Amino acid sequence: MKVNKSLLGGAGNALENRKLLNFWARFTISIANAITFLVLLYLLFYAEVKETSRDLVNILMGAYVAVLAKSTDYWFREKKDHEHEEEMESSKARYKLKKGRK
Repeated sequence: MKVNKSLLGGAGNALENRKLLNFWARFTISIANAITFLVLLYLLFYAEVKETSRDLVNILMGAYVAVLAKSTDYWFREKKDHEHEEEMESSKARYKLKKGRK
């Protein structure tokens, strides 16, 4: 059986589709966070902003530093992948089922 895989999911088994869609969702959120941070940097250093608004931009910058730290931690930290464990369990179950039939 030939399985066509796409970059955004939709072909293949359900677990692979979910893993791929989760990756793209996380990637999109991380890109949006980085773009927001760059916009705040621009507002802080290059745009003409009123003094009262500049305080708000400073507060938002501080909050986004924490968001970017968490995002970086997510992408580069060693972590336990629950979807990989689920895939291993399902392959073990299929192997046992196949072995039991013979």
